[in-house]
Amino acid sequence: MSLFRKAAGVFGPAHVPFRYVVEDQDQGLGVRFRPGCFRPFLRRPVSTIVDRHIGLDEIFGTSGAGLVDSVHAARDEEMVAIADELLCANVPVAGAATRRAADAMEIIAADPAIIRVDQLSARTGATPRSLQRLFAEHVGTGPKWAIRVYRINEAAQRIASAAELDYARLAAELGYTDQSHFTRDFTAIAGISPAGYHRLGAEER
Repeated sequence: MSLFRKAAGVFGPAHVPFRYVVEDQDQGLGVRFRPGCFRPFLRRPVSTIVDRHIGLDEIFGTSGAGLVDSVHAARDEEMVAIADELLCANVPVAGAATRRAADAMEIIAADPAIIRVDQLSARTGATPRSLQRLFAEHVGTGPKWAIRVYRINEAAQRIASAAELDYARLAAELGYTDQSHFTRDFTAIAGISPAGYHRLGAEER
């Protein structure tokens, strides 16, 4: 959920990086939901908002319509309090399927060894087909894409912190058959090549 004047709304899972350029004086707030847990708020499959965004009023009605102006009129902790008040006033009941989706995402995040859907299936006890349906409903993307995003996140952390790195070896450890495939995926998700990301990390170290 983004609360900036030029980027306000609920943003679904995206296959390309999200960018927002701050111009002049600007402030806003971003709220990230636990993966798999936004379905009760949305009240329809999360796959319906993949690569798109919808207005806050579609989720929160008239209370959401004026939220951006309220956030922009506030300062620091007040912005968080305003968003928190709205969310706490509209907390839906999370069903068993929502909890299963969230748990599956937690497994992916916690275990770097999971690089394939069949491995996730073995860990969760759900068939690959069931995982496809569960993820489409509650996560928005398929389990294969979710696994890939988390493994790229892991790669980004390792690249940023390493003085030197064997990219071919890293690609293999993440389940890629070749380095070029890994490079394409990393660039598509992160918006920058692995080498470029490493240079940014070097500048910050």
